[in-house]
Amino acid sequence: MKKFKKLVLFLPLLLAVFALAGCGKQNDNTYEQVKQNKSITWGIRADTRLFGLTNIKTGKIEGFEVDLAKALTKQMLGKDAKAEFLTTTANTRIPLLKNHNIDAVLATMTITAERKKQVDFTNPYFPAGSSLLVPNNSKITNVRQLNGKTVLAVKGTTAVDDVHKFAPKARVLQYDDYGQAMSALKAGQGVALTTDNGLLAGIAQENPGYKLVGGVYVNAPYGIAVNKGQTQMVKHLNKALEELKENGTYKRLIDKWFKGIPGIDIKEMTK
Repeated sequence: MKKFKKLVLFLPLLLAVFALAGCGKQNDNTYEQVKQNKSITWGIRADTRLFGLTNIKTGKIEGFEVDLAKALTKQMLGKDAKAEFLTTTANTRIPLLKNHNIDAVLATMTITAERKKQVDFTNPYFPAGSSLLVPNNSKITNVRQLNGKTVLAVKGTTAVDDVHKFAPKARVLQYDDYGQAMSALKAGQGVALTTDNGLLAGIAQENPGYKLVGGVYVNAPYGIAVNKGQTQMVKHLNKALEELKENGTYKRLIDKWFKGIPGIDIKEMTK
């Protein structure tokens, strides 16, 4: 009976050890896992024109980041490697990464010191920066004019902090996604929508009567995010990204998605 009681007391501890061991193995080495599986599961956006947007006719997500993810996967793991996708939002991309639902985030994610506390970033792959979208007849020409006015943004983005650096008295209304934020701008609930210039260019392309103003008021380049401590994954992603730039693939994708788009400087992106 005593031995049985000891076993009952010991069993929960033993199960806990196995559980922790399982968790550790899950996050042991992302690069070795994707190399073995010949696939990378990417967290991407499905609501951002030019970067990642669901095509209503085909049901597939299309955009620069989708194409770049596919190219990086094959460059890293071989021509027969496969890119898998899971849609994310500004609020869910880090949790999905930390929970091991995805291997890497390629989803208009600005590199920041605060985010570096939770994830590791590759070198920048897109020279984004905060900008403003306003109606064509707006008198707003720069971010400093937003003091005392209502500005629209999306939850989980860096735009809220960025705009307050230049217009500390601006009131910022935050929405769950860009569709809601743009609807609010059309309804006159704010004088401007602020986020990265690349995203705003896509929104403007889809919504005639709106324009980007004020240039880039905060430089905020995008990086690919992986779980903290996955140095091998970062190293190989950086190597693959550099190789895509050297062999012309990167420029081809930039031209495909951004050539001729107002507010986007192709020469700046590919120099």
